[in-house]
Amino acid sequence: MARVKHAAASKRRRKRVLKLAKGQYGARSRLHRTAKESVARAMAYSYRDRKARKRDFRGLWITRINAACRAHDISYSKFMNGLKKANAVINRKMLAEIAAHDKTGFDKLVEASKKALGSK
Repeated sequence: MARVKHAAASKRRRKRVLKLAKGQYGARSRLHRTAKESVARAMAYSYRDRKARKRDFRGLWITRINAACRAHDISYSKFMNGLKKANAVINRKMLAEIAAHDKTGFDKLVEASKKALGSK
């Protein structure tokens, strides 16, 4: 019986790895073994950072909301507590957008929050 070497499959496998390593520097994009290590690490980082991106953005939104709240003499935590008591259901992403682009709208939200906190 003839020996099978799987040349086509090996070439396809190597080509797939080198395609994923495209854009990397030097041997990382040219040599199969180096590219394979580099691609494996890149895939692990991309998986991890897809999860981290959600945390990073939430932190950014909270920072922006807090800055806008401080301008109205209220802390972020008190503002959010007041919104919850006022039954204003709005997520942090939208609050950050409103704080940055719609000053009058954010003023109204702050007033609603303060009013809800004042009527304990």
